[in-house]
Amino acid sequence: MCKVSSSVHFITRSAGTARVGEAKAHWVPNTDVYATESGLVVKVELAGMRSEHLEITVEGNRLRISGNRPDGCRAGKCSFLVMEINYGPFESVLELPPGYDLTQARAAYLNGFLRIDVPLAQRLSKSTKVPIAEGNSSLL
Repeated sequence: MCKVSSSVHFITRSAGTARVGEAKAHWVPNTDVYATESGLVVKVELAGMRSEHLEITVEGNRLRISGNRPDGCRAGKCSFLVMEINYGPFESVLELPPGYDLTQARAAYLNGFLRIDVPLAQRLSKSTKVPIAEGNSSLL
């Protein structure tokens, strides 16, 4: 698993060339990813947001979480002594390892935390027995 997004730069690829440009996102939220018996859990800290300001998209084995935390609580002219809360647009892209089914992911947002559960992919048996019919010569 690797976190592939950055709040500063992004890489675009087209026709075999790569370009580095300025990112649209201003910040990347704190994120935990852990494995359970049934799959992966992605937990993102997004205090002060509403679920309608969030978007989750799947691109291959990448999970993209983006949104916008509005800054509607500051006074017009103020001088900060400490400013640690990020506002504005954000984006986080996680590249998940093989073996998980992102098409079956489920998300819930509660008390400032976004939780995304990604189940294990259904594994096919490595060997399968093919039944042999008796007395049917139509296959021969």
